[in-house]
Amino acid sequence: MVDEPGAVTQARPVVVIGNFDGVHRGHAELLRDAQAAEPGAPLVVVTFWPHPMSVVRPDQAPPLLCTLERRTELLREHGASDVVVVEFTPEVASWSPARFVDEVLRPLHPARVVVGENFRFGFRAAGTVETLAALAGDDFAVTSVPLLTDGSQPSSSTLIRQAVAEGDLGRVRELSDHAFRFSGVVVKGDQRGRELGFPTANVAVPPGMAVPADGVYAGWVTRLDEPDAPRWPAAISVGTNPTFDGLERRVEAYVLDRTDLELYGVPIAVDFYARLRGQVKYAGVEALIVQMHSDVEHARQVLHASSLAL
Repeated sequence: MVDEPGAVTQARPVVVIGNFDGVHRGHAELLRDAQAAEPGAPLVVVTFWPHPMSVVRPDQAPPLLCTLERRTELLREHGASDVVVVEFTPEVASWSPARFVDEVLRPLHPARVVVGENFRFGFRAAGTVETLAALAGDDFAVTSVPLLTDGSQPSSSTLIRQAVAEGDLGRVRELSDHAFRFSGVVVKGDQRGRELGFPTANVAVPPGMAVPADGVYAGWVTRLDEPDAPRWPAAISVGTNPTFDGLERRVEAYVLDRTDLELYGVPIAVDFYARLRGQVKYAGVEALIVQMHSDVEHARQVLHASSLAL
């Protein structure tokens, strides 16, 4: 094919494949290696939604660290010029490695495909890096990247999920280079916080999404419906409100020193920074109010110290 005079030839992209749940340090390293392998080429990320395990083995599907929108945002922050989402269905799960290459990769016309060294694809994960290279032929190059480790274990979404489940937010930041974020639309709760002087923005915890262990945390709240919205410091509760015999698990965030916010129906992000204490059932409202004042001051001190450390 001969380009017409004056035509601009689009560089063939370098393509990276993976689930990328949480977009942790290992994922970021993979994207950097891909960019270094093809300097100046567009970086296209291929990811899957929903998580393949939720289709192949639903009883073993892991809780997701972030929404697809958040995953896409983080991938673009790490240099992706485009994010291609493959809808993972039972039919896609049945594809052979060759069909996966023909249906997903060849239409992207990659110059190179970059994957982690443990990459598997196709029906029953039959395809390996070697399989991919053989199927690529002379059409595109294939590069595998060693897994990033913390000195003992590979950085992985599994380790981050474990840290989130334990409420170990410092460990989460070590593995991912960012705070754990939980997002959703603010719903009307029992309004007890408002009555107690601590109005909260309540977000339900949907099935299949990771959330920190029950307890009280310091963190931040950001509106997602306004560009350049401020990040508000907050005291955050995760749990069921055992003092009031609650049953529904949810995230409740009190923005420090703000009683004027109207956030019902607003999408927000709740960024968890540090765990302050576990969930406790108090003997009465008075004891709970005393503890809430203590939690707010503790959160204020922790977040102030975090800003000085930046």
